[in-house]
Amino acid sequence: MPRNSDTFSFPSPSAWWQRALHRAVHRLWYGVQSAGAVTAERPGRLRFRGIGPGTRLAFPQGTVFGEPWIELGEHCVIAEQVTLTAGMMPGLDLGPDPVLSLGDGVVIGRGSHIVADARVTIGRETFCGPYVYITSTNHSYDDPGTPVGKQWPRSAPVTIGPGCWLGTGAVVLPGARLGRNVVVAAGAVVRGEVPDHSVVAGAPARTVRSWDPERGWEPPLRTPPPVPIPDGITPEQLLALAEWEERGEG
Repeated sequence: MPRNSDTFSFPSPSAWWQRALHRAVHRLWYGVQSAGAVTAERPGRLRFRGIGPGTRLAFPQGTVFGEPWIELGEHCVIAEQVTLTAGMMPGLDLGPDPVLSLGDGVVIGRGSHIVADARVTIGRETFCGPYVYITSTNHSYDDPGTPVGKQWPRSAPVTIGPGCWLGTGAVVLPGARLGRNVVVAAGAVVRGEVPDHSVVAGAPARTVRSWDPERGWEPPLRTPPPVPIPDGITPEQLLALAEWEERGEG
């Protein structure tokens, strides 16, 4: 029988219950995430060598051990499920010096791993996309008669300069030395030395663009530079401008 258009339809009690449960679960999870985040004021069980003000490790955290040899600068953002380890296993005495250091303003994307057996240093304001893997240790395969996983690994320090950007799924291998403001393309596998102001891509990663003080970017950029936001503009003004452009009034 067709429904009368003037008849109102009311949700069943089960629908009301499902919506209420949905809201309650999300509210509870938000509370758990807030309570479980690690900061300098609320380190929980983690006792880092240093954790600067404004730094936050989102909950749930990934594997974290060797905290007495891990230094986190100020205003770092560590997303969910990020692994931070110093040493090959928990409970080792790694000496008097830090093993893993993050500078101020470093951002580490969700699901990333930083595994520091030898020294790993990440410069200030370096941003990493999700699922980036940075390690100072790699498996060796010298003995063809022994399973690779049972052979003693090789380690070499890793240095990532300030202002770099590492795309989703990038891998940085032992001994890598990245300069200032380096761009690592998504999925690239980096080893060796990368000069300042370079763009690298591929596996193994190769330089695909670099900056020359006289000629600029070589090869030239294919897109125009973004227009900077004027000082003093408010978020409300930005939203109004976006709506104005969508209506074709620009």
